[in-house]
Parts: sequence; C-alpha cells; structure tokens
Amino acid sequence: MLRIALVFMVLCAAPLAAQTPADPPPTNFAVSAAGSAWKSVASYIQSAAEQFPESEYGFKPTPDVRSFGELIGHVAGSEQMFCAAALGEPQPEEDAVEKNAKTKAELVAALKKASEYCTRAYAQTDLQARAKVKMFGQEMSKLDVLMINATHDNEHYGNIVTYMRLKGMVPPSSQPRR
Repeated sequence: MLRIALVFMVLCAAPLAAQTPADPPPTNFAVSAAGSAWKSVASYIQSAAEQFPESEYGFKPTPDVRSFGELIGHVAGSEQMFCAAALGEPQPEEDAVEKNAKTKAELVAALKKASEYCTRAYAQTDLQARAKVKMFGQEMSKLDVLMINATHDNEHYGNIVTYMRLKGMVPPSSQPRR
C-alpha cells in the first residue's frame, strides 16, 4: 500500500515539477488589476471633466491650489508621463498639458488622448511589466509605474470630487449607474 501511495505521489508531482518559477503566470493578473483600478478612476475623471461647466474651469477652492482646469491638465500630463515611462518611451514634461491646454475642449481632448495612450501601457503582460525603467531618478518596474499612475489619478479624483461638491454637483462616482 505504501508503494502505491508513493507511486501516486510521484505521478501527481511530475507535472508540477515540470513548471519552473521562471514560467510566467497563466494570466496577467498584476497588470490587469492595476489596469482595472486605473480604468475606473480615469473614467470618473473624464466624466467629471465633461460635466464641469466651462465657465467654472477657473474655479479654485482656495487661492493656493490648482484651478479645476489646471487639475484636469495636470492629470492628463501626468498620465502621459507615467504611461510613457511604463512603455519605455521618452517621458513628456509632467506639466506640459497644464501649461498649454487652456480651454475645456482642449483639456477634455488632452485627457482622452492620455487615456488612449495609457490603454497601451496597461495592455502589457505581467512579464513585460517586470522590466525596469527610470522614473523620478530611480529605477522601478513598469508595473510600479502603472500602479503609481492609478494611485495618482485616485488622489486627484479626490480633489475633483471636492471641487464638484463645492459647486453643488454630484461627482461621477456617486451618480446613479446607467
């Protein structure tokens, strides 16, 4: 009986032994999770940018913070910078959009363009996202950069929610689902 159990264990373990730690996981779980987090908040930011009245794009809750329009420009520029790094491409200046796009139409378009660009970055495999890139003068994985992008967007969506609430608006994440 012991011999039968040992033979059974060896036969069952053989397929497992054929797999090595270097084999990539069967799915792209890490990049997919980061992408889901980013996609959700990016859609809220896009909706907020579209819903906020153009006449209020210069609104600042206090004089020492960005206006709503500057905040949208900052998010668009930051997304392009982070996603360029994650793709291993030259990084544009983080504040390029914020400095150059001034109208609601320009800012909404820049945000859409950044999202389309980032969609490429979040389409990487987990194996590709393990590669190292330079960001903020240090080496980190592409996955780290993608996660920072999603976190950064969430941080600024919190600002956007406050701006909207101060203007008596309901932010996209609190609106009824269609």
